[in-house]
Amino acid sequence: MSQPEQTPAESSHELPGGFRYAGATGGIKASGKPDVSLIVSDQPCVAAAVTTTNQVFAAPVQVCRDRSPRSTCRAVITNSGNANACTGQEGYDDAVTMCERVAAMVGCDAEDVLVMSTGVIGHRLPMAKVEKGISLAGEALGDSERHFLAAADAICTTDQFRKNASASFQAGGKTYRIAAMCKGAGMIAPNMATMLGVIVTDFPLTEQSAQTSLRRIVERTFNRVSVDGHTSTNDTVVLLSSGQASDVGSDADNATFIETATDVSLKLAKLLVADGEGAVRFFEVAVDGAASDVDAFEIAKCVAASPLVKTAIQGGDPNWGRIVSAAGYAGPKIEVEKTALSIEGSSVFRDGRPLPFDAAELSGLMKAASEVKLQLVVGSGSGSAKYWSSDLTEDYVRFNSLYTT
Repeated sequence: MSQPEQTPAESSHELPGGFRYAGATGGIKASGKPDVSLIVSDQPCVAAAVTTTNQVFAAPVQVCRDRSPRSTCRAVITNSGNANACTGQEGYDDAVTMCERVAAMVGCDAEDVLVMSTGVIGHRLPMAKVEKGISLAGEALGDSERHFLAAADAICTTDQFRKNASASFQAGGKTYRIAAMCKGAGMIAPNMATMLGVIVTDFPLTEQSAQTSLRRIVERTFNRVSVDGHTSTNDTVVLLSSGQASDVGSDADNATFIETATDVSLKLAKLLVADGEGAVRFFEVAVDGAASDVDAFEIAKCVAASPLVKTAIQGGDPNWGRIVSAAGYAGPKIEVEKTALSIEGSSVFRDGRPLPFDAAELSGLMKAASEVKLQLVVGSGSGSAKYWSSDLTEDYVRFNSLYTT
């Protein structure tokens, strides 16, 4: 399928100091692929987490909620191949046991370890395999890019490729770094907040500033993408800062951090959509002219989630009526007589009326685009928002109809 810009495998990363990484194979996955990922902070670090809003949530989500934000975090342990969701008290105990095993290895309190899981819902973790993976990951820890990528590989499930990004920025006369990884291809409609992510930085943050910053970052990135409209039981994004709290900078410095971390996270969010199960292409819905940014967001989200819009994108069909009508039922008020739509820069609808266009030519542009752009004006207001989604294909239906069998 088409992918935005370069894939993460072609990137190189300058990593923030203070962290070590590992990926290992415990045997949780029948495929034999890596299934345990470990990130360790050499010193106590600040941690924040944003998690799913699904009322049915996994045991590790509860553990992360109970233990964040905090300023004494030492590690994040992740297993893939099993979600540890809908597993009752036993599942919670298994998640806590994972933390205890890591804590014993690192030499810290178990409360200072966060845990994430991803995979099939409703099965107990095979703890012997999980503990084997934890042990192997502990032996493989390192601070190089190779170790970072190994950790990113081990959190994947149905992903076609690993997803990671990084950046550096200047604040207060110093250079700081951000590196991030995430996983996800199906059951993607993060609403925090299957989607897991970790952001590490050496920029100093307090517990409160980390939590506030992460919520702002997530709201502008991971909460603006959808593959299938299905909010997972396990969605979690964790932010770790190895910076010294005594060095916390000004509001302007923190704003620079948020801006840079948002750029990094948006790259990952787009990769989630580009890797949508069975997807051929992905698309951007940009809405302007709404009464508020909140209204624009709701309209963009509704258009992006429409199966009819998604199938039109898949077929390269400039069926503009599907897009305009989705905006109409989204909920927020629109001014139909001032509504306009362009697809790949070609105006097809304006002032509530259709415009003449070459359908075959526009279809060709849609099929050739790696990211189909829909620009929708819904009135004369100041509200605007963007949302990203993937098309809907027969392969997606086929894959997910057989996922557990």
